[in-house]
Amino acid sequence: MPLIRHTASVRSSALKLALCWSLLAAQTSIHAAPAKPDTWLAALAHAARLNPDARIVVLDIASGRLLASAHLPESARTLAAPGSTLKPLLLFSLVASHRWDPDRRIVCSRRLTIDGRSLDCSHPALPGPLNATEALTWSCNTYFAVLAASIPPAQLRPLLAPTGLLTQTGLAPAEATALFRDPATTSAVQLAALGVDSIRVTPLELAAAYRWLALQIADHPDSAAAQVVLSGLADSASFGIAGHASLGGVPVAGKTGTANLGPGTPSHGWFVGFAPAARPPDARSLESSPTPPTLDPRSHTLTPKPQTLNPSPTVVLCIYLPSGHGSDAARVAANVLAHSPLAHPPLTKARP
Repeated sequence: MPLIRHTASVRSSALKLALCWSLLAAQTSIHAAPAKPDTWLAALAHAARLNPDARIVVLDIASGRLLASAHLPESARTLAAPGSTLKPLLLFSLVASHRWDPDRRIVCSRRLTIDGRSLDCSHPALPGPLNATEALTWSCNTYFAVLAASIPPAQLRPLLAPTGLLTQTGLAPAEATALFRDPATTSAVQLAALGVDSIRVTPLELAAAYRWLALQIADHPDSAAAQVVLSGLADSASFGIAGHASLGGVPVAGKTGTANLGPGTPSHGWFVGFAPAARPPDARSLESSPTPPTLDPRSHTLTPKPQTLNPSPTVVLCIYLPSGHGSDAARVAANVLAHSPLAHPPLTKARP
């Protein structure tokens, strides 16, 4: 790209700022809807410095409009295993349809093998068996393998289809369509539900699925499904597996995912969630939440307390890293949120 020299004609500081943002957007493949230069476009520019390869999608929950994106063509065409990001979608659908009891507790040994594939849990040792909220907070593979075993193979596609995960979004030209192979056995259902086999999705499709989830929670805020999933996602992004996302200072409910295309291939990482999103003030789930392990010095300070406010989320944020882990994607999410309009809301004038 040719260098832009300062000339006498460029005297306006506003023009200089606009030129800078235009150059940065072109260099990092960042796209945004018409907006002020210090909104989502600026947030994605900051994230590009942290990880230039990150595919980032920001959706407006109410309208479904694409607010901003980084590497939009790649976000539309990249097909990757979603990993643990499927867990909240399946949990919500099963609890909402009364096919899973969220109070059921399952013991986790942290060791899991399905069809010869090692899927050991990455969470620390936790006291006692886990219920649905706790399992989602710590992304327990053992718990969700048991949950997945309750799904007849023929019913997995109908569970996922309403979320929009398996269809094009219409948000970009030349979109790829999710790849999904219907499972024939219980173990195949488990591997698909854990997002490691038989399913590949684009970042746009995953963002659209979490918009569906946010809308479902907003429409049924007092339902068991909404309470359990929102609590688990908010806790996950506060002190659980996705805790790095909370470092942006904006309350977020989200999930990480790590997967690869097979043995010997590099891992890719996801973070997807919605913000701002406070943990719902549900006394039962607060009392049953496990004490965060002492090995994480941030855990006790970040453990959520009962809240009286529960702001409605306004955006879905999806991060995909072609190389990395879910924790890396959560750090990118924190960087985006820290520089987003959510962290710097417009000031309101005081009444005279």
